[in-house]
Amino acid sequence: MESKAVYYKDYLQLEKITGAQEPESFKPGNQPAHDEMLFIIIHQAYELWFKQILFEVGSVIGIMNKPVLNDNSSDMQTVVHRMKRVVTILKVLVQQIDIMETMTPMDFLDFRDMLRPASGFQSYQFKVLEAKLGLPFELRHGQSYYTSQLREEDIKVIKDAEQGKSVIQLVNEWLERMPFITEDFWKNYQQVYTDSLADAEKNNAVYFDSVFNVAEPGSERQLSPQACRSALFIMLYRGYPMLEQPFQLLDTLLEIDNELGNWRNRHINMVQRMIGTRIGTGGSSGAGYLKAAMDKHYIFRELAQLSSFLVDRKKLPALHGSVSAKLGYNF
Repeated sequence: MESKAVYYKDYLQLEKITGAQEPESFKPGNQPAHDEMLFIIIHQAYELWFKQILFEVGSVIGIMNKPVLNDNSSDMQTVVHRMKRVVTILKVLVQQIDIMETMTPMDFLDFRDMLRPASGFQSYQFKVLEAKLGLPFELRHGQSYYTSQLREEDIKVIKDAEQGKSVIQLVNEWLERMPFITEDFWKNYQQVYTDSLADAEKNNAVYFDSVFNVAEPGSERQLSPQACRSALFIMLYRGYPMLEQPFQLLDTLLEIDNELGNWRNRHINMVQRMIGTRIGTGGSSGAGYLKAAMDKHYIFRELAQLSSFLVDRKKLPALHGSVSAKLGYNF
């Protein structure tokens, strides 16, 4: 059977996309505001990129949620590759703010009041993304109103995402499976670390115990002590071939948090420039809400904090011969 020729415009459904901009200010009875078209297209582009990020993250969750994840297969490479793509897309989202900032505060005021109560706060896709990466409801800023302006069907999508396994939960399970750390090695490393502390850092020895040796009931931790041990081990001995992909994954998760932080920070600066201390169109405190969310919504914070427990390479304990062999290619 002969396949039908694909036409560019039809394949991309360009009539739907390029016909999806209906500025409020261009409607009968209103004074057209030139920059509203830019405002709409920028936010539509954001939502398209959010959809692509969710597509990538969803595939990663599917791979890591397999009954058996073979670390020696191409699965881990695929996970790292797709998460790095997420980082690259997030960088584009940050750069898009440069385009938005070509609009002045007075340009925005030409149509701002026509948008109420629509707001970026109503982006359900972004809230789903946060949930799928690993931001649970309990750790959200503004729990009482973060879905208050959304439609029921959108709230359901967010709640479903919060009920499913997140990236950080699956990373925790994956890290807990690492077989290379013995109790003798860990006691030795803890001593090496404690001995490396300056006098002003001695309290870090207690912090070390709370992260790696004690499972605190009722804490807000998302990584278990066992998982934290594995993650630190990967960071310390990432030069071994078998730990290259695991390190790339952990490093990429930190990059995701970093780029989300950059996006929030640029967004805050833009909002302050555009509306100052006024409330957002959706009724939030504007820049104040964004700042509070930025401070609290670091999903992979526990991985970032592991840098506190690294020691100089020259002081690293030598690995047992059998462990060293397993981490190389000669076994």
